[in-house]
Amino acid sequence: MGIFRDLMWFFRMEKKSYGIGVIFLVLVSAINLLPPYIVGVIVDSIQTKSLTPEILLKWALFIFAIAWLAYWFRYIWRVLIFGSALRLGRLLRNRLYEHFTKMSPRFYHKRRIGDMMAHSTNDVQAVETTAGEGILTLVDSITMGGLVAVMMAVIDWRLTLIVLLPMPFMAWATSYFGTLLHRHFHHAQAAFSDLNDKVQENVSGVRVIKAFGQEEAEKRSFGDLSADVVRKNIAVAKIDSLFDPTISLIVGISFMLAVGFGAVFVVRGQMSLGELTTFTIYLGQLIWPMLAFGLLFNIVERGRASYDRISSLLAKKPDIADREGASAEVPAGDVIYHISSYSYPEQQIAALRDIRFSLPEGRTLGIVGRTGSGKTTLLRLLLREFDLGSENGDIMIGGTSIYDVKLEALRAAIGYVPQDHFLFSATIAENIAFGKPDASLEEIQAAARAACIHDDIVQFPDGYGTMVGERGVTLSGGQKQRISIARAFLANPHILMLDDALSAVDAKTESGILQELEQNRRNKTTLISAHRLSAIEHADLIVVLERGEIAERGTHAQLMEARGKYYDMYMRQQLESSVAEGGA
Repeated sequence: MGIFRDLMWFFRMEKKSYGIGVIFLVLVSAINLLPPYIVGVIVDSIQTKSLTPEILLKWALFIFAIAWLAYWFRYIWRVLIFGSALRLGRLLRNRLYEHFTKMSPRFYHKRRIGDMMAHSTNDVQAVETTAGEGILTLVDSITMGGLVAVMMAVIDWRLTLIVLLPMPFMAWATSYFGTLLHRHFHHAQAAFSDLNDKVQENVSGVRVIKAFGQEEAEKRSFGDLSADVVRKNIAVAKIDSLFDPTISLIVGISFMLAVGFGAVFVVRGQMSLGELTTFTIYLGQLIWPMLAFGLLFNIVERGRASYDRISSLLAKKPDIADREGASAEVPAGDVIYHISSYSYPEQQIAALRDIRFSLPEGRTLGIVGRTGSGKTTLLRLLLREFDLGSENGDIMIGGTSIYDVKLEALRAAIGYVPQDHFLFSATIAENIAFGKPDASLEEIQAAARAACIHDDIVQFPDGYGTMVGERGVTLSGGQKQRISIARAFLANPHILMLDDALSAVDAKTESGILQELEQNRRNKTTLISAHRLSAIEHADLIVVLERGEIAERGTHAQLMEARGKYYDMYMRQQLESSVAEGGA
């Protein structure tokens, strides 16, 4: 029953709803004791031949009134208790979602999307059931079972003790089955997470699967996971199916004892036929509390397994968090990098070393280098997707460390177009306006024109109202890239970072975007990471990275004059371009 102790914070929060709901639940149990008593009175009246039509009508109307009252009482407690349970489900889902948004990329490198979806759906549902049906079965099994047992004892305490003799075995059996159920249900939930993750992964990567002809292999892999889920859920169902037969067997034994010994007591004149009838009906009413007791263990063990999974996830602390006393003011000013060394978590090799430069406000920085030289890392550190650590240096904006600014304020100052262009399952207009939801259609179109994607959009049947599909599956790589750029243009942040964001467009489109960038980003800071040097020729400062270090720095003209690594890269790209165009 530890799950109820763990959920006590919620029960206190909803104490009014649960309190009133439990009161009405107890009242239903109490008034349900009256009809068996009335039946016993009627049976005795029949036996003594004192029953008249008027008396029978009076008792019938009384039973009808009780049923009508019980009907409305049941409605009230269901609304209050089950309504509170639904609010718990909403609260847990919101907490999980908020927790996911606070976690760093490191967290997502270790966690699978399907697993997190399973936590937010199946596990939350199991805990919600515990807070609803679990409370119902707990209160009902205790109150109704207790009241019925008391009434049976009032009729004949000896017969009551006799019929309760099998109960200790039921308590042991349900406890044993509950322990088994907890273990197997935990395994079943974990298997469902694996299946969920496989579906999400395959749907997202369906193009790759088809391209490599791995449909049959993935079908077999999915079939194996699906079979594992079925096998583990069948193990849960086998244990679950033992509860009701066990309780029915015990109840059957109790009925046999009640009828057998009760008949002896009636023959001896120690109780009336009406009292035995009432006693037997009460024993029948005791079936539900006993079934509820078994069901309670079932619900509790499922809820405990799921709540443990949710709690372990929520217990993970964000790697990236606000410092105490951090400023809420959106930063502005010169961008200054001072990094002695930085390594990714759990990696020994430094991704960046001895990075020192200053970019005046309103200027453009170009970052170039081979794959793996640290270009993306440089940008992600400014965005605080990862933290440097005080001993490894600092990054400042306007003379203030980015670690002394709240994350919300820092990211409000920065627009980021990553290498992996993510689009939502929404319209093109909604995707462009993601960073500025209240933008007008004219503003959205202006941003699209600046990103050289407007002409493509208007050719779609629904124009800006075209649904792009999950992750932009209906668009080409270049179209997704330009929509992502349009999104950043519309947000118009103080600092804009483009991480190889022009790699999927041709030279003419790139030139058009760069011209719009120069015109629209005047007096605003821009950082551009690129492999194609034409994207950063106009930059006020260019840094050339080599194995995480700055190999060269300067303007395009200065670096060309120095005839170093940048010069070699530029000339090689010019030669490749010439060959591609059929030149000598």
